[in-house]
Amino acid sequence: MDIAFLSVALNQGQIQQQASISILKKAMDQGEGNADLLTKMLSEADVKAIQQAAQPHLGGNIDIKL
Repeated sequence: MDIAFLSVALNQGQIQQQASISILKKAMDQGEGNADLLTKMLSEADVKAIQQAAQPHLGGNIDIKL
C-alpha cells in the first residue's frame, strides 16, 4: 500500500467532514434564528394578522349577488 496515498485520502476525508460540520452548524444557527423570529412574531402579532400573512388571498373580497 502507498502510505502517501492513504495519508492524502485520510486528510481529504477529514477536510470534507469538517466542511460538512461547518455547514450543518450554519444551518442550525439559521434555523434557530428563524425559530426565534417566528416566536417573537407570534407573541407580538394577533391571530388575524398572522392568518392574513399566511393566506393573503383569502378574505380580501366579498361576493354579493342580488
